[in-house]
Amino acid sequence: MPMIRLTVPTDALTEKGRATVQRDLAAVLLRWEGAPETAFFRAQAWSYLVELPAGAQTTAEDDAPRLLVEVTVPEGALSERRKAGLVQDATKTVLAAAGLAPEEAPRVWVLVHEQPDGTWGAGGSVVRHADLVALAKQGKEQADA
Repeated sequence: MPMIRLTVPTDALTEKGRATVQRDLAAVLLRWEGAPETAFFRAQAWSYLVELPAGAQTTAEDDAPRLLVEVTVPEGALSERRKAGLVQDATKTVLAAAGLAPEEAPRVWVLVHEQPDGTWGAGGSVVRHADLVALAKQGKEQADA
């Protein structure tokens, strides 16, 4: 049950990018998690877009927009290889949504937060990583059938 949050200064995204970036990032996250391509898992990948008001983000150097992607996943859901792929693809997705060139990638940060097992709840119950793995296996079997 992944969650992704993109925080950007107002007007940092193109019109098309603003319209598509949340679903695009959710798809990237699900792909790197190895989740089955089902409506159930797509509905569990929550994606937020937080747009900061003008002047709310800067650096000690300049006011060029910085874009922050924060991903929260159950602990153990992503191997080091999967984290690296997620960071790379999320960065490309955000660059495209902002109309930025690849050399501007340092303006995009991706933070992966791993939620310890037993500390994630949904629907009034604690959700464990093993439960999600079982659901994913079942979903893949149904998708393959």
